[in-house]
Amino acid sequence: MIRDTEIIGRIRNGDAGQLESLFRSSYVSLVRYAKTLIKDHDTAEEIVQDLFFRLWQDKEKLNIESSLNGYLFRSVHNRCLHHIEHNRVVERHAVEMLNHQSESQESPSDILSYKELQEKVARILERLPERCGKIFTMSRFEGLKYTEIAEKLSVSIKTVEANMGRALKEFRKELTQ
Repeated sequence: MIRDTEIIGRIRNGDAGQLESLFRSSYVSLVRYAKTLIKDHDTAEEIVQDLFFRLWQDKEKLNIESSLNGYLFRSVHNRCLHHIEHNRVVERHAVEMLNHQSESQESPSDILSYKELQEKVARILERLPERCGKIFTMSRFEGLKYTEIAEKLSVSIKTVEANMGRALKEFRKELTQ
C-alpha cells in the first residue's frame, strides 16, 4: 500500500494516473458526504469534481500535512459550507431586490421627469466635443476608470481628467438652471 506522502509527491510531480486513482478510490464516499451537507446530488458531485480539478491545477503547491483522506473530507466539508453560505447571500439579495421593487413603484410623473432628464442629458452630450462626450459616456455610463479610458482612447490620463472636468462643468451649468 502506498503511503499518503508518496501519493501527494507523485501528484505534485504531475502523475495524472495517481490523481485518477485517488479520484476513483475516494469519489463515491466524498460525494456521499457532500450530499449529507447540501442535500443535492448534482451539486455534491460538482463540489467533489472541482476539488480534484483544483488539486491538479495547483499540484505544485500541494502541501498536505495531515492524512490525505482527512484532507479530502475537510476540503469537501469547507466547500459545502461555502456553497451553503453563497446560496444564503444570493437568497437574501433576491429578497432585498423584490422588496425594493415593490417599494419603488414609479408614478407617471416620476417616469415623465426621468424621460425629460434623459433628453436633457442627451442634448448636453450632443453639444460637447466628440472626444469629451465619449470620455464622459465611458466614465459615467460604462463605469470605466480614467486609466482604462486613457488606454482605450490612446490619450493621457490628464486628457481624460480635463475632458471630464469640462463635461461635468457643462452638466452642472445646464442642470442647475
